[in-house]
Amino acid sequence: MVVGGGITGCSAAWYLAQFGADVLLLEQHDLNTQASGRNAGSLHGQIQQPSFRERGEAWARDFLPSLRFLIDSLHIWDSLTDLLGSDLEVSLKGGLLIADSSDQMRLIESKVALERSAGVQSDILGPSDLRRVAPYLSDSMVGAQLCHVEGKCNPLLAAPALARAARQEGGRVIVGAEVLSLEEDNGRFVATTNKGRFESNRVVLAAGNGLNRFSRLWGTPLPIASEPVQAAATEPVSSVVDHLVYFAGDKLTFKQARSGNLLIGGGWAADVDPASGVARVNLQSLISNMAVAMRAVPSLTGVRLIRSWAGIGLATPDLAPIVGSLGPAGLYVGVYPHLGLTAGPLLGKVLAQLALDRAPDFDLGTFAPDRF
Repeated sequence: MVVGGGITGCSAAWYLAQFGADVLLLEQHDLNTQASGRNAGSLHGQIQQPSFRERGEAWARDFLPSLRFLIDSLHIWDSLTDLLGSDLEVSLKGGLLIADSSDQMRLIESKVALERSAGVQSDILGPSDLRRVAPYLSDSMVGAQLCHVEGKCNPLLAAPALARAARQEGGRVIVGAEVLSLEEDNGRFVATTNKGRFESNRVVLAAGNGLNRFSRLWGTPLPIASEPVQAAATEPVSSVVDHLVYFAGDKLTFKQARSGNLLIGGGWAADVDPASGVARVNLQSLISNMAVAMRAVPSLTGVRLIRSWAGIGLATPDLAPIVGSLGPAGLYVGVYPHLGLTAGPLLGKVLAQLALDRAPDFDLGTFAPDRF
């Protein structure tokens, strides 16, 4: 049984079905309606610059296994369209971390040195190379990191495609099934939902921010924090941006969807409605985000913004994933903070392997839930 219908849960269900398991996925809402479907589709393969700047090199060295997990998951993303027979609009043409000062470039160079030790391929670009690679950027940019493994996808397509593939392999997927309680008795788990009771001898919890609803099964809640964030999209414009773009000087992610829309984000804080608990767009964050985007890409001036939206991400204290067995035998949990879309295909696979007593494809030692 898998609880959670985002990218990780749907990936886990697909792999479980491929491995021959009798799999059932339960999703409280519809598939992909939470964090997996509310981001802007970035596929990350480098240490995020704000975290590196704030936490330093010692933290970054400890983070390298988490970075390696992303890289291995990107290998799955690269072939996922063919594996699923469904176009996910995946493009892995690289990520540009741009800088407009020598201080920013020195920090980027330190980060790249660490990333290379984990096998991440990156180049340092000077001004002339950057103009050649990305002529739409501001002339004030003095250089960049070009991380070759990064890119983008359409986040609205991936999780539903994985769920369809799981069904084709014989798996069951039930949406609108809120798990009201999950109990364990003599090696069997019983999920009571608004759509009936379901039993299983193994459970994969991939419920993201909702994971601690089940913490009574293992005692102490996991240190998972909710972080409301937002993103925005412009009207379609001619194709000009091949890369996933970041800015070392402020919070920004910038890329272009296949439809031509420019997708702008970077982790700007959204609000949460106090009555409903639903994330909503913060106007000041939106204005500030657009100002940073126009600082990096001046030609955005005059392009119309047509949509902005908010969602709830999650964080852990060390920004590393939580993956492994927890509580009674047969219960497995998995979350990857901030970068869960990128990690989702591999995270689902290793959770499926754990649930079937198979050796996982990745050494999960540093991600153990009991490390806190």
